[in-house]
Amino acid sequence: MKVKIKDVKSRQIIDSRGIPTIETEIILESGQIGKASVPSGASTGKFEAIELRDNNDKEYNGKSIYIAISNIENYIKPKIIGLNVFNQREIDLLMCSLDGTDNKSKYGANAILSVSYAVARAAAKEIKIPLYKYIGGIYGNMLPIPMMNIINGGRHANNKLDFQEFMIQPVCSKNVKESIKICAEIYYELKKIINKQGYSTSVGDEGGFAPNIRTNNEALDLIIQAIRDAQYTTNDVKICLDVAASEFYKDGKYLLEGEEKELNSDEMIIYISELVKNYPIHSVEDALNQEDYSGWKKLTEQLGQKCQLVGDDLFVTNYKKLKDGINEKIANAILIKPNQTGTLTETLDTIQLAKKNNYKTIISHRSGETEDTFISDLAVGVNAGQIKAGAIARSERTVKYNQLIRIEEEIECNN
Repeated sequence: MKVKIKDVKSRQIIDSRGIPTIETEIILESGQIGKASVPSGASTGKFEAIELRDNNDKEYNGKSIYIAISNIENYIKPKIIGLNVFNQREIDLLMCSLDGTDNKSKYGANAILSVSYAVARAAAKEIKIPLYKYIGGIYGNMLPIPMMNIINGGRHANNKLDFQEFMIQPVCSKNVKESIKICAEIYYELKKIINKQGYSTSVGDEGGFAPNIRTNNEALDLIIQAIRDAQYTTNDVKICLDVAASEFYKDGKYLLEGEEKELNSDEMIIYISELVKNYPIHSVEDALNQEDYSGWKKLTEQLGQKCQLVGDDLFVTNYKKLKDGINEKIANAILIKPNQTGTLTETLDTIQLAKKNNYKTIISHRSGETEDTFISDLAVGVNAGQIKAGAIARSERTVKYNQLIRIEEEIECNN
């Protein structure tokens, strides 16, 4: 088998927000090609791996990524040509070593991840198996339950809502197809309700509606009504929140402008606890600031047995930060965003650590997405159990759900 890497090609493409990102191709001696593109976040954690941009105001308002592409061409490509494509860990750790920084700031996490993804995809294509099977082997066959975004706020929308995402999760569903159907039907009903109340039905970055409402309670009440109008109950469908609290944390206070509230850490915990008490909320992501560790400890003690407490900015898919969180007994779940850490290998190591310590895992998209479906295969391959891929709208989101439908059919046919 001609499994050595023969060539590497990278290019600048455009993501779902019209911002440049990287697409990379790994070409093998056999002629097989693995292609992958990487996403970009709007709401980013302080400790994420660095996404390298040119900062040239004359190109895409400083957002072009020619330097990152040059790093692939001049520094990464010469070192990985001739390597066995199946040596994913060796290749990923080599790129980390070449970069030499803790946060990928030299070559850019966007550059390194595009290569890492493309290596895995080329390897899977070379032996003619689906990507999820290559990642998980015979073990990877669990389809995830979607946490589907239906209302956007915060950095993802131009409205007064402080919380970033209001999602639904069809816990009653038996399979992916049914999950998508349930979420779609509730999404349709929500659109009717928002329209009837005179709000715009335009959508935010991730496809959720962005009505010009002010309070989180208003958003939750709209969702409850939509669930019921779609002929489901709150036992069938739960609500999940992405608070993204770091985005409105200033000088030791949580500034909920839409609510006209200024809360300290203890008051914020009370506020979140009341929402969990009064609504069918199954999961709360980034309920507190990414460095409010004492608050996170109190929150976990208070709500850890009642709902899923997800660390996104808190853990940034980072093995060490998750290990520290486990030791401190904060949160009980982690959001997995591979571009926060920069390689597939590091992502898999973090997932494995979470699973060993009974932390739930949710594979996630970013607000700036491409048509790449890697996270769908990743969710199945690692048996994550849950996925965030946005609303049932906008093709860069729906392509992830459509890939899950295909994977589900394939697994069903093989069983």
